[in-house]
Amino acid sequence: MSEFEYENLAGRVVLVTGGGSGLGEAICTAMTQADVRVAVVDISEAAAQRVASRLQGEGKDARPYAMDVADEAAVVNTLKEIVGDMGPLDAIINNAGVDVTIGIEDMDSADWHRVIATNLSGPFLLSKHGLPHLSSRGHIVNIASTAARRAWPNASAYHASKWGLVGLTQALHAELRGRGIKVSAVIAGGMRTPFLLERFPDIDVDLLQDPMNVARTVRFLLTQPPETVIPEIMVLPMKESSWP
Repeated sequence: MSEFEYENLAGRVVLVTGGGSGLGEAICTAMTQADVRVAVVDISEAAAQRVASRLQGEGKDARPYAMDVADEAAVVNTLKEIVGDMGPLDAIINNAGVDVTIGIEDMDSADWHRVIATNLSGPFLLSKHGLPHLSSRGHIVNIASTAARRAWPNASAYHASKWGLVGLTQALHAELRGRGIKVSAVIAGGMRTPFLLERFPDIDVDLLQDPMNVARTVRFLLTQPPETVIPEIMVLPMKESSWP
């Protein structure tokens, strides 16, 4: 048996949605540490520019792009722009996400549709329109959540979107593996990111994990040899015991 060797990621092109903050920024950072060329995509042009500028200052190839993942025309056009600038994509990391903390009786249908559009339809659109731009070693990674494993009150849209995202991942894994395209879901537990801390300022941060730990796991998925895929992986904080 030959010794296992991780794939060298240097020079590969990876697109990261929601790359302007939190876990997305951590993923962009972890990727560039392996000399990956990163398209930093965010709905906020300023946020994408900030992260890309920081990474460029460290001598990395990171380029900012503004895009709303829920806007199909924007997805199509931005993908073409990125590929025109950077070449074919080796991976798409669907990380962009939103939430609304509210009970179902008080939730506007617009809130429901906004969460589903970003968290579930966005990865669908990036996968559908990104496929023609993926290289022969293409990989789609969807960032899910422990919200796809258990439920709590006042988060029905978020739970539905993340449960659906795991289902979409499994379906695409089955559909695309015959074409050599890998599809993986990362089920992440609580992280010290603005996404969580700004909505729950009283949360015990000692129970959360550094987003870089999850980001390195995302990078690890991409280092598997061509004959192997990890369809699903869970990354939890050690001290948070209420999760699966």
